[in-house]
Amino acid sequence: MKKIVLLLTIAYLLPGYSYAQQETAPDSSRLLSEVTVRAFGQYRKLSDAVVPVKVIVVSNGDLNNKSSLVNSFNTIAGVRMEERSPGSYRINIRGSSLRSPFGVRNVKVYWNDIPVTDPGGNTYFNQFAWNNFSSIEIFKGPAASLYGAGTGGLILINNLDRWQPGVSLDYVTGSYNLQNVFASARFGNGDNKNQFTYAHNQSDGYREQSAMRRDNFSWLSQLKISEKQELSAAVLFTDMEYQTPGALTLAEFNANPKAARPAAGGFPSAAGAKATIYQKNILAGFTNRYEINSSLQNATTLYGAFSQIKNPTFRNYERRNEPSYGGRTTFTWKNKQWQLAGGAEFQQGFFNTQVSKNRNGNPDTLQTNDDINYKNLSVFLQADWNLEEKWFLQGGLSINKTNVEFSRLSSYPVVKQSRSYKNELAPRLSLMRKIGNDLSLFATVSRGFSPPTIAELLPSTGVISTDLEAEEGWNYEMTARYFFFNKKLQLEATGFYFRLDNALVQRRDVAGADFFVNAGNVKQKGIEIFASYLTPSIRGTFIDHLAITGGYTYNHFRYGSFIKGTDDFSGKKVPSVPAGTFSVWADLQLKNGLYLNANLYASSRIFLNDANTAAASSYQLLGCRIGWKRTGVSKTRYSIYAGADNLLDEVYSLGNDINAVGGRYYNAAPARNYYAGISFQLNAKK
Repeated sequence: MKKIVLLLTIAYLLPGYSYAQQETAPDSSRLLSEVTVRAFGQYRKLSDAVVPVKVIVVSNGDLNNKSSLVNSFNTIAGVRMEERSPGSYRINIRGSSLRSPFGVRNVKVYWNDIPVTDPGGNTYFNQFAWNNFSSIEIFKGPAASLYGAGTGGLILINNLDRWQPGVSLDYVTGSYNLQNVFASARFGNGDNKNQFTYAHNQSDGYREQSAMRRDNFSWLSQLKISEKQELSAAVLFTDMEYQTPGALTLAEFNANPKAARPAAGGFPSAAGAKATIYQKNILAGFTNRYEINSSLQNATTLYGAFSQIKNPTFRNYERRNEPSYGGRTTFTWKNKQWQLAGGAEFQQGFFNTQVSKNRNGNPDTLQTNDDINYKNLSVFLQADWNLEEKWFLQGGLSINKTNVEFSRLSSYPVVKQSRSYKNELAPRLSLMRKIGNDLSLFATVSRGFSPPTIAELLPSTGVISTDLEAEEGWNYEMTARYFFFNKKLQLEATGFYFRLDNALVQRRDVAGADFFVNAGNVKQKGIEIFASYLTPSIRGTFIDHLAITGGYTYNHFRYGSFIKGTDDFSGKKVPSVPAGTFSVWADLQLKNGLYLNANLYASSRIFLNDANTAAASSYQLLGCRIGWKRTGVSKTRYSIYAGADNLLDEVYSLGNDINAVGGRYYNAAPARNYYAGISFQLNAKK
């Protein structure tokens, strides 16, 4: 306990800089309250937004080695991002990783208005590189009233909101043969914006059998056709491969955390099976915005996507081809007091999954071959009411329908199984009261509805599970947000209660294959506290700016009624969710270009099974970085820096395998590691 208190004291004493406000100088001192929120059709400053949304501004600035967004996501109270091995991510928004042994599920993600979450409910978040973002909005809790079925939250990724003509090039190297290259070219003008990006990421990884390589390309264009019409288009292509070392038992983890899963129980080791994921993704779409008249507008998005996955494991060899398409249209009418938005979103996927025996990393005898037809439709309506900029009321309602059909081609006659999850109403009602210019009080009531994803209906056991029910439940929360000292200091506190019925819970069999069951209900209670402080340039000193941001999360997640066979888990703590987390980002920026960053993340222990008989230990991660960048108004900017992560050299597990048979829960995260980088940017006149 003394160790934790000392670390928190050091972190708070360090002058700092809020990551959520980060931009390339000279814009780095811009207040977070000036950021525009787009979620739920707001288009308002964060300080005036009707819904509590967190915004991460990534621009060209950063506070780590740009390999992933784990550190930046974990600065947000109520949000937890995990990396089981390089390239393998999970995102937990208020407990949503309960049903994600790997990948991102039950969190709806959009990139430049294009749905990234496929029709089957899975999001390949690892297809993104650092320069595919300029800002990220995160909403916690059910967002089905406007964004389709789901209980886990919403992520909106934007790429052109801080666009400026020019070119940039970044290179980062570090421990475990880290090699990151980022390049971008931006050209055009305010009426015709264009951007090309390329990224290459590679690392040998901390553990055996954990190397990763990713090549990423994107193209974006935004064209103002007339005073009434704007057309934007985007393409994202990723080719990556990353090895999967597998989970360890506690004895194996303590003996050698760098080891990959050894051979056991008739199954080969991860290295012997050449366990790797080979992944290709392409996403392309366009959005047309048209102003029908001064009060009525329409935004329509159409897109297509294709994912190809090859995954040899110690169990089998899986091959997936996942083409999909869809669209979204929204009509918005507004006047001085009212805004009405209504529309629909449709997605269709024609997937094929083949599972074979694995022979030295190559497919052998075919075991199962399934065609999957998955489609979903959401129709939504939302109203906003504003009374004299003091009272704000927002109400939304959606109707969701999902159909899935499996055809097992490997059996004769062909076996078909289907299931519909339909006509589920998902309302959301938010009320905000502004008291003066600095205090805002929120209250929200919403219902979440989330049908099983394809990965849950057809898990790695190969057993089609159309008997699974959809999760559903009511969420209640209250938020107070207050700004001090001319909005330099922001404090925000949220309390919530979410009762989730038919909660989907992960299981693992003796071979390490995952499958899912419905729990009776889960009672999720929590408190989330956020604070940030920023002081711009201080006259008569050598300090350019000082800032600090901090977040604390307390989770009281318990199973309600949950009895499976002879096991009664009622009242047990929900695994995979820490009871408490704490984070601090800090920075000191000098007028001569020197800067110092520091960050701290602390997590309490995490239970690893429903019986609460195994747990991963608590840990504290401390990182820092020192650098210099050219300052001033010159259009040419460059920076050099060096840093370290996990300075305390903690041995800890990240991205644990929940409810694993044989106690194979643990995935060791990197020990103390170092990096250095250089960046160059040449900006043209806008």
